[in-house]
Amino acid sequence: MMNELTLLQRIVVWILPVVFAITVHEVAHGWVAKKYGDNTASMLGRLTLNPIKHIDLVGTIILPGILLITGTGFIFGWAKPVPVDPRYFKNPRRDMAIVALAGPVSNLLMAISWALCARIGVALNMEVLSLPLIYTGIAGISINLVLALINLLPIPPLDGSRILTGILPSRLAWKYNQLEPYGFYILLLLLATGALGAILAYPMYIVQQLFFSIAGL
Repeated sequence: MMNELTLLQRIVVWILPVVFAITVHEVAHGWVAKKYGDNTASMLGRLTLNPIKHIDLVGTIILPGILLITGTGFIFGWAKPVPVDPRYFKNPRRDMAIVALAGPVSNLLMAISWALCARIGVALNMEVLSLPLIYTGIAGISINLVLALINLLPIPPLDGSRILTGILPSRLAWKYNQLEPYGFYILLLLLATGALGAILAYPMYIVQQLFFSIAGL
């Protein structure tokens, strides 16, 4: 369906969902961290939906832009990570896992919101209003599901690794987290070789169909 749009139209459709998906994901981390006693993000002014506070030149603009222009089939990115200091947590490993989980959960909630947006477009049955809502809803569902699934991968420092760290025995968790300096390169390698798309393809198809059914598509 998105293939029907020109490049400029695709940019217009995707820009708001991408910025919100990435921004809210980071704010969710900081908000939950504050609930567990860490005010670092709050003190640094990062608990805001103002995207300027969260934009990362490469992760928020360049990479999503390249993926959109080249038509790779899916789009993802990242914002500047919200700082979290686990020293303020009563149970650092458990609380950090919950803070990490907040990001993907926020993306799933946003995917529901965009699905409802698309459903309104379907219900209106007025092309001038329906098509923008449907196209933007599809983009919002897609970017948020991709971000949720990618971040649940157990590759340090992705959220999935923080969640797994909270489950593993302490010694094994420490060894596992030694992979963190290489995590970004592992992710880039998976992306460059197409392995990331292959890993995400089936789970993405399943959850996308679920959310598209909510949207009435």
